[in-house]
This record gives sequence, C-alpha cells and structure tokens, in this order.
Amino acid sequence: MNDMTARFEPNVARYETMMDVVRNRLTTRQFRPDIAVPREHVEMVLEAARHGPSGANAQPWHYIVVTDPAVKKQIADYFVDEQRKRAKMKMKFPTPNYRGLETAPGFIVVAADFRFVRAFPVLLDGSELDKQYQANAERILLQSVAASTMSAHLAAAALGYQVWWVTAIGQDDAQTALRPLLGVPDELSIIDIMLFGVPAKAPYKRWKKTLPQIMNWDRFDMKNFMTLEEIDEWVREHRHKVMYRDEAKID
Repeated sequence: MNDMTARFEPNVARYETMMDVVRNRLTTRQFRPDIAVPREHVEMVLEAARHGPSGANAQPWHYIVVTDPAVKKQIADYFVDEQRKRAKMKMKFPTPNYRGLETAPGFIVVAADFRFVRAFPVLLDGSELDKQYQANAERILLQSVAASTMSAHLAAAALGYQVWWVTAIGQDDAQTALRPLLGVPDELSIIDIMLFGVPAKAPYKRWKKTLPQIMNWDRFDMKNFMTLEEIDEWVREHRHKVMYRDEAKID
C-alpha cells in the first residue's frame, strides 16, 4: 500500500488518555508540604513546556524554579498585600488564600521576553500602523507563552499532581517587587506562577461551558454572544460561584 492509498486511522485511545489528563488537571490552592516534588519531576514538567508551540518558533519564555522557602514566603507576602489593596479599593474580586504559595512543593515562575515581538511582523518605526502590528505581536507572544505553560500544567497533571495557576502579576509594582527576588533582568516580564504538588484536600471540578456554547461552525453563532450588560450581570451574579465552587454544588 503506497502513500496515495493508505488510510488514516485516528488514535482514539490515545485521545481518551490525553483527555483524562486534561479533565483531571484540577486547581488546588493548598498543598501537602510533607510530600516533595523531586527535581526529576520538575525537569519532566519543563521538558513538556520546552516543546510548546510559539509564533515564529521564537520560544520567548523562561522558567525559574523556586526552592528557597524564604523566597516563597516573600512572594506569598506580595500577593497577600496585593489582595489587601484590592479589598481597600472595593474591587469585590473573590480572592483565594495566597498563603498557599508558601507550602507549594513545585514552584515555577514564568517570565516572557517581549523583545521577541521583533520576530513577528512589526515596522519598529513608531507609526500608528506599527502600534497595531506591535499589539498583535504581543498577543502572539502571550499566546505562545500560555501554550508552553499549559503543556507544563498537563505534564504535572499526568504525573498525578494538582496545579495552581497564579496570574495576578501584570502590574508594574509586581515586576518591581518580584524581579529582584529571582534575579530576573528588567528586560523580562514575569507573567505568572505555576504551583504544583500533592493537594492537601481533594480537589474538585469547576464549572465549564458546554461544547455548543463555545463551538461555532463556519460563522459565529449569535446565541453565544453576550452583551456588555449580560457580562456585567454574570460577573455580579455568577462569577463568585464558578471561581471557587465544585460544579456539582452550583445552584
């Protein structure tokens, strides 16, 4: 049988194995500090991240593995302080207990090199058109780092760990506070933190949209479109339920 007549047989069993990992990549915010994550497993997780796809194959990511308990505490302190600032500003954002960062056995800080926007179509002449291309290039770069990071999350889940994706570090003061702790050059941006380990209590599945709610064939299905008023209502009435509750307990 030659290539012209060969039939493609999808590997459904392999897909189901992969989906078992995807469905069971659950978030936990409390880890058992008495069960360590060995260096070998950290390297396996980052080996998966290394193979993530990226625009222009630029691979604009760096991963800093944190093992020093004092540094973990300092990072946790930053998030607790940030949480208090949000509370004072009455942002009404449901916030987890960031003290869980201190006891995470697996602790990886994700940094991006935004200078790699030069690898994508940009003019670099400061024009309005260039600004449009630069904005698009930054989206490509962020998508690339996210793809790499998710590969790491799935690898950790495949090993049997649970994961916490900490993302509230986009502000300039976060960069100022965290870069010196980790020796991160000013040219790089800390994007998020990946924590993983054995959960201190059983994790639960959070609510997910149904497949018809996210899937559109050929054209966008307007029944899936939400007005700004509907989004505001969702934030007000539903966000607090779906962020931190077991989907089985959502009324």
